[in-house]
Amino acid sequence: MKILLLGGSSFLGRAYAAQALARGHQVTTFNRGRSVGDLSGVEVVRGDRDSAEDIARLVEGRSWDAVVDTSAQQPAQAALSARLLRGRAGHYTFVSSVHAYADFGPQVITEDSELLPCPADTPPGQPFGRELKAGCERAVLEEFGAERTLILNSGLLIGPHEFGGRLPWWLERMARGGRVLAPGDPDRTMQVIDVRDFAAFGLDLLTDGTPGRFLTTTPPGQLTFRQWLETCRELAGPAGTELVWVEDGPLLAEGPDQVAPWTELPLWAPDLPDWAGIWRVDSSRAEAAGLRCRPFAETARDTWEWLRTREPVDDTDAEGRKGRPEAAFRQGIEPAKEQRLLATWG
Repeated sequence: MKILLLGGSSFLGRAYAAQALARGHQVTTFNRGRSVGDLSGVEVVRGDRDSAEDIARLVEGRSWDAVVDTSAQQPAQAALSARLLRGRAGHYTFVSSVHAYADFGPQVITEDSELLPCPADTPPGQPFGRELKAGCERAVLEEFGAERTLILNSGLLIGPHEFGGRLPWWLERMARGGRVLAPGDPDRTMQVIDVRDFAAFGLDLLTDGTPGRFLTTTPPGQLTFRQWLETCRELAGPAGTELVWVEDGPLLAEGPDQVAPWTELPLWAPDLPDWAGIWRVDSSRAEAAGLRCRPFAETARDTWEWLRTREPVDDTDAEGRKGRPEAAFRQGIEPAKEQRLLATWG
């Protein structure tokens, strides 16, 4: 098959490209070239997806069996690419998010749950919001139609080449050793998915021409926060590394050492109304369609190996513009703040 990937090549796009090439498909990538380089073996077309002229240049003289869109964040972006590709590709996979659902968090969500209200013709340049992914979905469906569109509502993606800094941050924190602040309830369950498993499932559906919608993440109840942290400690922590569990309350108490959920201690989701139900995604439809998820220990091992062996990232393109480096992890608590909390509560 001939497959077009819309988006960067640093994480999810890279996983799609790597597996598509391994399966013998022809792959074209379209992006600005501001993150890490494209994989060897793909046809590279540079351009800005916000530019109708750039997309027109992309499609001139080309056609594909399928498109995979991993990068649209604004409905106008999705509408533009889908409109110009409608006659040039047979099938459109749009990677959305579980956050596009109105009841994400408070209730268990299924594919039939209500989406957030965001029209397909939402003007461009909107500030970030969960509803924008829902608008992107509607834009693609309007252009390609339900019979040619596959929507994958992604759970939290982890694995090698992750630039969001969640699993990498915890592994590198364990590598520093000592007493490690472990937040909240150790038996709180999580739902995360290896980026390679996500891409493999998406490619299986794409090659079969499958339309529809799938919540794509691991089944609930397979991983706890205790297992997450202990696996990271076993892989990366030197002898004597100790997990010190501190309940939600002290970490949320007002004051200079109040901890921001999710970001300062990545993936910590305390028992608060906005966080308590965050891992409530029914992925049974995807499982029935063939989704298979590897054990977390394998993902953590491979991510740690990548972290230890990766080369420094040059995030400057040919024109000297700075992009988003693969290793620019943006999360994690300051060491001094962590030590103050441990001294008080640990």
